[in-house]
Amino acid sequence: MTYWGLNGAFLAVVVIVGVTALVVARRRARAGRQVGRANGRADAWVAGAIGMTLGIVLILTAIFDNVMIAIGLVGYDEGKISGAFVGIAPLEDFAYALAAVFLLPSLWVLLGARGGRGARPSTGGRS
Repeated sequence: MTYWGLNGAFLAVVVIVGVTALVVARRRARAGRQVGRANGRADAWVAGAIGMTLGIVLILTAIFDNVMIAIGLVGYDEGKISGAFVGIAPLEDFAYALAAVFLLPSLWVLLGARGGRGARPSTGGRS
């Protein structure tokens, strides 16, 4: 199996979880009657935050993957990579950063606090 094949399996899961989170978030917004222009602004803010996060994570991935490969910390089977590189890091390596940027917020939506923005974290029975 190539690295792209492995990435494809993980990214398919990320897409499924992400689409599920989007559907759940939309249903919650409708249930809370948060529709119209305010919801559009929230969508734009989230898209901007994800885009900025993706850019930062991809830059950091490029820097640190190149360093780790250069010092010999990690290596790749030449027969299983695509041959496309960013520096000396194979392009396939960036799929993990992409997956993290979309999977973590999706899981946050699906598993996170259901009490809304003002919900306080549990203090274990203490005030």
